[in-house]
Amino acid sequence: MSKATAIIGFLLSFICGASFLWALDRSSGPHASQATADTPRSDGMRPAKPGAVRVDLHVMSQCPYGVQAEAAFKDVVAKFGPDLDLHVEFIGQTTPTGELSSMHGASEVKGDMLQACAVKHAPAKWFDFILCQNANVKEVATNAAACATQVGAPADKIAACAAGQEGKDLLAASFKVSTDKGARGSPTIFINGTKYEGGRKPTDLMKAICNAGGDKKPAGCSDIPEAPKVNVTILSDARCGADCDSKKIEGQLRGKIGNPILTTVDYASPQGKKLYESFKPSNLPALVFDKTLDADKDAQQAFARNAKEVAGGKVVSMGGWNPACADDGGCKLDECKQTMQCREELPKRLDVFVMSQCPFGVKGLDAMKEVVDNFAKAGEKVDFAIHFIGDGDAKALKSMHGQGEVDEDIREACAIKHHAKDLKYMDYIWCRNKSIKDSNWQACTGGSTGIDTAKMEKCFEGDEGKDLIARSFADSKSAGMSASPTWLVNNKFKFSGVDPETIKTNLCAHNKLPGCENKLTGRAAAAGAAQPAGCGG
Repeated sequence: MSKATAIIGFLLSFICGASFLWALDRSSGPHASQATADTPRSDGMRPAKPGAVRVDLHVMSQCPYGVQAEAAFKDVVAKFGPDLDLHVEFIGQTTPTGELSSMHGASEVKGDMLQACAVKHAPAKWFDFILCQNANVKEVATNAAACATQVGAPADKIAACAAGQEGKDLLAASFKVSTDKGARGSPTIFINGTKYEGGRKPTDLMKAICNAGGDKKPAGCSDIPEAPKVNVTILSDARCGADCDSKKIEGQLRGKIGNPILTTVDYASPQGKKLYESFKPSNLPALVFDKTLDADKDAQQAFARNAKEVAGGKVVSMGGWNPACADDGGCKLDECKQTMQCREELPKRLDVFVMSQCPFGVKGLDAMKEVVDNFAKAGEKVDFAIHFIGDGDAKALKSMHGQGEVDEDIREACAIKHHAKDLKYMDYIWCRNKSIKDSNWQACTGGSTGIDTAKMEKCFEGDEGKDLIARSFADSKSAGMSASPTWLVNNKFKFSGVDPETIKTNLCAHNKLPGCENKLTGRAAAAGAAQPAGCGG
């Protein structure tokens, strides 16, 4: 993995789905109106006082980042007691037929449901129950009885709730609360109704809660230590656009550094030119730290892997923008020819960069069926291509979701190579996406799809498939693509999205095609707008 890919993925690792928020409406969800003056709460979570600081935490029960946030709140709860009003909701989807789904699969849905039931049936112990389950987060679907016994919650009531309609209704209501609040990523938090974007260490959360209390601060606010100040210069380039948005970077930094002192410098300024020449990172934006970074061990550790030692401090290159390529004559440089600003525009071209087992990549590729059918009915063909996101060469291939994803990437690349005509390979991909982790990939070949099983096996088992996917990984990396799915229109214009209408809208923003007038499924943002849904960063 490149330094740019690694640091962007690390900074964006706040998410298991999309954005980083904290919020919720107390009027609905599985534990609406649970905290009353007579209702005991989990240890340290006695009934909230009038005027207590309200914190709403949206999570997925198997998301490691949501679990980390819940673990941090153990100390926060103990610190503030009844001055804190903590709530948890769950992030997922409900189909029109009432089916429930979540990013990490059926086991996560079951875990969400058990925890929602615990909130209702164990009002004094639900937080302890969640923390117990989090000790073995892969078993949230099966460790409920043991955890209920351990914390003194009613195991029978929780199990009965999760096994019946009550649990489904509670979880569907919780999903709706998160959806209505725009909570698409785990964890998503609001403190007293305001979006929280700071760090997830207990002291970070405590300070934010104290600041949200106004003049009447919780009693525990008097002895919270101040984090050391860390000077950070963000070197960016205004020509880069949204990919170099310094405000977004500032929010990410506040999530990793307890007390950052931020300065933004543009590459075009004399100061920016001088700073760039002093260390010349290959890409912008870049973070420049001085020696104050040494005083914050957590921040130092967070950036250690990707930091480059320079005179007086460290620099971290965290973007895909090479400013030299945007200078006059820059596109003639060899290192610039594949960069976004130097790419040749190719009309009616649509590329997508994906990880085969990323839930959002799966949704994006499934959405292409409606997009392809729409333009086919209008007599139009779109030049469509799939590229895979990963790392390594043919001897050592890696992808975010493990070896199973690498294997499926290879099989899909083989299908693309041998069944390219009229996008025939998509029949294999659409079939696989119904159960993308099922080992029986052969069920999506032969009579069911017309995909040649023997050719697929030969390609996968030999060097051909490995070489195909290694080249695909390299193409994605050279284009600076690390989030699945990322789309590219006309070889030049990048966007994100997972529904047919968003894909069509962005394609049609740069191409006048028959079929563009049709409304497809989904709710599109403005063309080119980022949609916070993807795997990786």
